[in-house]
Amino acid sequence: MIRWSAPAVSALLLPTLLGLPAPAAEPVADRSISSECRFDPADDASWGVPDLYRMPTRTFECKLTPRFTLRHVGVEVYNLTFPSPVKSSVLENDTVYAEYFVPIGASPGAKVPGVLVLDILDGAAVVSRGEAVWLAQNGVASLFVYMAHYGPRRPAGSRVRMLSANVEQSLAAIRQTVLDCRCATAWLASRPEVDATRLGLVGTSLGSLIGANVAAAEPKLKNVCLLLPAGGLVDAFYDHPKAKPYLPVLDLLGGKDGLKKLIAPADPLTYAPQLKRKNLLLIAASRDDVLPPKSAEALWEATGKQKIVWFDSTHVGAAVYAIPALKAVTEHVKQ
Repeated sequence: MIRWSAPAVSALLLPTLLGLPAPAAEPVADRSISSECRFDPADDASWGVPDLYRMPTRTFECKLTPRFTLRHVGVEVYNLTFPSPVKSSVLENDTVYAEYFVPIGASPGAKVPGVLVLDILDGAAVVSRGEAVWLAQNGVASLFVYMAHYGPRRPAGSRVRMLSANVEQSLAAIRQTVLDCRCATAWLASRPEVDATRLGLVGTSLGSLIGANVAAAEPKLKNVCLLLPAGGLVDAFYDHPKAKPYLPVLDLLGGKDGLKKLIAPADPLTYAPQLKRKNLLLIAASRDDVLPPKSAEALWEATGKQKIVWFDSTHVGAAVYAIPALKAVTEHVKQ
């Protein structure tokens, strides 16, 4: 267990870090490449993949399009699209969109590690793109995947969200995202410049909650980093002071025990046995005011007390620690 207090310089460097794509971007010609990718669930049974997240062998078409080159940081950026294995009620949501950040000059002769990157709740992609640029600049191919009903997967005017009061709809969106990420992992593993034995995942805040589900469901993902994580979601939020006004309504739904049964399919703590088998890094905020610190500690304990780094901050205030966090993540996913 590691605990950090803040170097103020991180706060000064963060805007520069997250703003890297803009000043150095050079547009490239449209040379879209279509290819077929195969998803094979051969390891599902031996790995113990939850039934909820299993799917049969499938072959799907992917389209990779050059987006721009970040010459000054040594990174090329591509757009990737492919059909989701799940059909939802929103047509636009059923195409998966991702952005691929890869070191310039990465070649089959010098394979690099590869990771999936999942964003925070607001979905603006500032955090995920900043992480992906950093990782690619430091020799890790990074595939930022839009979660269900996020970004281009949400048509203008749509009221459908990944998370809402409609628990059934939310769980369906989470399941779709997990299966999308399993397909994205198959694509990443197929890349000639990527070392398929060194695949991982980086998820932050909401991305850490969904990422825990993805990591538990996908045997190919070995090095897993969950930033601002939580486990035991009902315990964490039911007892939260801000939840008190809603307790009468929640009690009508079955109280704490009833909620646990409803939420269990998406709770990272449910998949602790699978996460125990990963090379896991948790990065948590000791004064987190969104995801209570005790929920991060619960996940750490349930997953075998692997490496955890504590930052002395609130949830949003953890941005001050962007530089040490990204250094720890980079070191972890390169194993």
